[in-house]
Amino acid sequence: MDLPRPDPGLPHLADVVPSVLAAMGAPDFERRIPLQDGVSGAAVLLIDGLGAELLDTYADDAPVLAGLRGQTLSVGFPSTTAAGLAAVGTGCLSGEHGMVGYTFRLRDAGVVNALQWRPHPWGDDLRDALPPERVQPLPTTFERAAAAGFAVSVVSKAQFNDSGLTRAVLRGARYVGVHGLGDLGAAVQDAITGRGFCFGYHGDLDLIGHLHGPGSSAWRLQLRQVDRLVESVLESLPSGGLLAIVADHGMIGVGDADRVDLDDSTALLDGVNAIGGEARARHVYTDEGAAETVLAVWRESLGDRAWVASREEAIAAGWFGARVADAVRYRIGDVVAAGRDATVMVRRTVEPVESGLVGHHGSLTTAEQRVPLLLAYG
Repeated sequence: MDLPRPDPGLPHLADVVPSVLAAMGAPDFERRIPLQDGVSGAAVLLIDGLGAELLDTYADDAPVLAGLRGQTLSVGFPSTTAAGLAAVGTGCLSGEHGMVGYTFRLRDAGVVNALQWRPHPWGDDLRDALPPERVQPLPTTFERAAAAGFAVSVVSKAQFNDSGLTRAVLRGARYVGVHGLGDLGAAVQDAITGRGFCFGYHGDLDLIGHLHGPGSSAWRLQLRQVDRLVESVLESLPSGGLLAIVADHGMIGVGDADRVDLDDSTALLDGVNAIGGEARARHVYTDEGAAETVLAVWRESLGDRAWVASREEAIAAGWFGARVADAVRYRIGDVVAAGRDATVMVRRTVEPVESGLVGHHGSLTTAEQRVPLLLAYG
């Protein structure tokens, strides 16, 4: 099977924060994306789930965002929030930062949920037993910028303050907990006008997309609210200010015919020790000596519904970036399966909530991989 490879012509989500900080004059940051000089205050605002194809399709619902439409970025594999936020927070791809999925295997811990920082599918909080700073030890872009004397803040929901994922990939900044679009917009405005650097996160568009589907009436109404948020920030953008808007992935809608239930297939579970990832991007961890057989069975069973690769094949295809750290290899499945078209590999018994979602992401399609980079200068 020919495996898809990253488009070398597209910059990566991981390039955005280093480029913005370089434009602000921060030392030791590379301007990987061309930006204007003279930036005195800046914010990178991430709209979870706002794929480039979705924005282009529903531009009438987001005239402000569509009016800023320019460059397109790639988010890498897997196209999911844990990996996307880690790319923003470290300036690296998943093969280096190691956040290789919604769920993935860690030594001495088994499969863990990166968003909730607990064993998957259930279990107690792991922040004490499994310190996030040890799981993702690379210095963050925020730590580096703060050490250089910049005022750095992260603006996101108050409930995420001190979460495992925040500590793993967003540490080093002053955390500003918010509760809605109003205080999110105000905090981003304050950071820019105060000549600091801010990373802002809005997750409700992704949530609505999961529940109702991207492009649904509920999703489109939420997109309109996001557009108004951005318009409000732009109205107060000072001279020398920069607002960069990105996303961590796109999203596709799926139907019942698109679902392959792994828990209902003896063949797909034979020789399998554990399964991680998510419905569009699975890490399959095999029993000792069973990897080749499991690979063959998954390829035959899924056919053209998924790209199925061994760990080494996926690494060689560049799915996790040009460099994959030795410690990260263990986290990648012995077999990696990425859904094609709208196929989802659900687990109705183990993951009942996730299995019933309407919107999904994680795989290598352009709808999931490509996100907009929207730039506005004061």
